Amino acid sequence: MNAIAMTINGRSVGTGATFPVIDPSTGEAFAEAPAASPEQLEEAMATAQDAFASWSRDEGLRRRALKEAAGLVMEMAADLGPTLAQEQGKPLADTGIEFEASAEWLRYYADLELPREVVQDDAAAYAEIVRRPLGVVAGITPWNYPIALAFWKIAPALRAGNTLVLKPSPYTPLSTLAVGQALQSVLPPGVLNVISGPDPLGAAMTAHAIPRKLTFTGSTATGRKVMASGANDLKRVTLELGGNDPAVILDDADISAIADELFWGAFANNGQVCVAIKRIYVHESRHDELVEALAERARSVAVGAWNEEGALLGPLCNRPQFERVKELVAEAIGMGARVAAGGAPMDRPGFFFQPTILADLDERARIVSEEQFGPALPILSYSDVDDAVARANAGPFGLTASVWSSDPIRAANVGLGIEAGQVQVNGHAMGLQPHLPFGGLKSSGIGVENGPWGLHGFTDIQLLYAPPRRAAA
Repeated sequence: MNAIAMTINGRSVGTGATFPVIDPSTGEAFAEAPAASPEQLEEAMATAQDAFASWSRDEGLRRRALKEAAGLVMEMAADLGPTLAQEQGKPLADTGIEFEASAEWLRYYADLELPREVVQDDAAAYAEIVRRPLGVVAGITPWNYPIALAFWKIAPALRAGNTLVLKPSPYTPLSTLAVGQALQSVLPPGVLNVISGPDPLGAAMTAHAIPRKLTFTGSTATGRKVMASGANDLKRVTLELGGNDPAVILDDADISAIADELFWGAFANNGQVCVAIKRIYVHESRHDELVEALAERARSVAVGAWNEEGALLGPLCNRPQFERVKELVAEAIGMGARVAAGGAPMDRPGFFFQPTILADLDERARIVSEEQFGPALPILSYSDVDDAVARANAGPFGLTASVWSSDPIRAANVGLGIEAGQVQVNGHAMGLQPHLPFGGLKSSGIGVENGPWGLHGFTDIQLLYAPPRRAAA
């Protein structure tokens, strides 16, 4: 097994300590990743701090570097795709979108202006808003989309003039470490430091005195720890956390026309998407039709290892997530849920779970009230749409939601009653674009990513207030 290096101060850095990286298709280790020492964390933070002054002053360099990075990322896709697929578990064919999205985010932020805003210019005074970079940012990224979600942080943080210390998930460190090494050729030393290690490294990063901002994507439970860790220093935080995203199907929906989109809205990336459909509320008159349509797709979809030809879904990424999905499904079945498809692990090595459709559930089942983050979908019926909205709003999450109807205006009006940061009509998770805001309500997060709002989150506001530039008339 070969260990890949970290990037600190523009150099490839190894370490004596390593940890295994597991192939979720087999459940066996296939590589070793470096475990950063406390001294290496200190070096990464210090070099990021040292690089900040010159990097923050040169906007032209920042924009050119992001554009060059976009080209590099696309060049890496063919060679790095197999590593990404093997460590995450997704089919090899699904890796390309991560590299394409990363390049798109880099190009978007390279071109995005960060203008000064004149808010007063009259005979009384001149007032201008200046957005200043914060300094060093500490970023922690998840295992479901390791490359794409890393660039949700890299692109705006660096464009704003900050430097970044980035830690990928210990389940999927290899592809992000490789990206860090590649970007050494286009970024000055210290601007982007990529280090890896088990969870205690993340805790040490968030508690460190140097970062002025923490940006984290992951579970709500860990997000609370990140926020608490940064509280003593009053660090800025952007937290993109869990969701329990509902889809509400109105009585006039064309089930045959929307079934494919609903299925992939729930099962893309094997359900390991923060914005995936986690539960469906369907009008009682359409319930049986929808259950059978989705069950048919769940029974027929091809599931296999990352390198199996024709596989559309892979395994769950790691054993804890596999065990959680297994537990939630078993509990729901024990409480009386009907298994329309799947319902159990697959009989093969690795972390494979049958694509599962559950109906006739007890709403107290945790697979309804909690985020399963896997290939198991509960379907519940309703008779009154206001009741469906109330049930959709129950619980602590508010990330995304969707409403499906033959009447888009009716669907939009229903959707506006749902407590979610993003509500879609006749589609789900389609609004993930670099120019659109993304953020959750309630316990699904703090702050906004993407668009100018995401860029502003990596800045402080400074008011320049001066005497009038022209005399009173």
